[in-house]
Amino acid sequence: MIKFLHTADLHLDSPFKGITDMPISRLTELRESTFAAYEKLIQYAEKTKPDFVLIVGDIYDGEDRSLRAQMRFVKGLERLQQASIPVFISYGNHDHLGGKWTRFQLPDNVTVFGPEVETSELVVRGLNIRIHGFSYKERHIKEAMIGHYPKANREPGTVDIGMLHGSIAGEETHAVYAPFTKEALIEKGYHYWALGHIHKRQLLHNGPPIVYPGNLQGRHRNEQGVKGFYEVELEENVSSLNFVPTSVLVFDEIEIDCTEMGLANEWLTACQNAATEVVERNGASMLSVRNVHIGSEASQLFSGSSDEEWLEVLRESADRNAWFSELFFESKQKSTLLPDSPLVRSVKEQMDNWDEDDWKTVLQDVYQHARSGPYLSPLSNDMKEELSREAGKLISNELSTWK
Repeated sequence: MIKFLHTADLHLDSPFKGITDMPISRLTELRESTFAAYEKLIQYAEKTKPDFVLIVGDIYDGEDRSLRAQMRFVKGLERLQQASIPVFISYGNHDHLGGKWTRFQLPDNVTVFGPEVETSELVVRGLNIRIHGFSYKERHIKEAMIGHYPKANREPGTVDIGMLHGSIAGEETHAVYAPFTKEALIEKGYHYWALGHIHKRQLLHNGPPIVYPGNLQGRHRNEQGVKGFYEVELEENVSSLNFVPTSVLVFDEIEIDCTEMGLANEWLTACQNAATEVVERNGASMLSVRNVHIGSEASQLFSGSSDEEWLEVLRESADRNAWFSELFFESKQKSTLLPDSPLVRSVKEQMDNWDEDDWKTVLQDVYQHARSGPYLSPLSNDMKEELSREAGKLISNELSTWK
């Protein structure tokens, strides 16, 4: 039997775009959360002593790889070296090999896959472990790289594991890179497929396991729920997966039934009780509030103050481990939260994952226009978040005209 850890999409030093209306102490805690989640991974490895660790892409949040993020990442790898734990890395679309950054020397326990599919081998208690993978040579890999992976030889005493940062062909909720089909992975005959790129934890297939661990720390409201990594045990054709949570702050949503609600303290108490349940289940949480079943009495209640004032009062009454980010009123035209249609969520998620090159490509006509370009301010994170919200509103308005 072998035991290893499978993680992906660390996004160290994520800027948490658009989240600015928090007290400095909480904002600092949030911006440190990707590092804190990574620290939990390292501590778990030091304690449990796995045979090796797989990191499947997007270690960093951008191709420039900040010095701070690299330093913190390397320090963790050095601790794994001291514990005699090998680490295998394949870089993804956010931290591709073509990016410009100041290099750090990685410790000797680390194997980094190159731009072509490679095979690295190690022996664990008499078993020959063959790990196959590649790193993105540039940001956009549209080729179906699965065709370059060798088939498993299925010799006795040999275990084949594939590392692949990419998405299922035809997937519409995330940018499609290095596309594959589940059938193509199964045909390779591997004992385990360690995937990355999709931030939602998913088991695509059980025999063999084809697994997305999700990211270590949610970064916005579209990445809800507890995040973490997998501890995997393999023995011949038998596998065991144990999910290990690492979230420092969990993004989630609570729904408040406003039927016959006519007093402000009733609403505040309902929000507080719902938030307490989430915090007890998940720990510190960033919550959006969806108010539903708003009758005439509740509508009159909420119309007495602005959405911003309701949100401010709610925040002042909140528990230390709950932060309220947004409000949505089901029957009100004015809303501080995007409508929750699948199409709007898909567009919002894709825009949230754009890097600087993507934004420049989309907005180049505006910023390069002879008359408007010279008067436009540089594109800030707040402006990007506002553009994302407006895009959702436009789609929602268009959909409403089709009814």
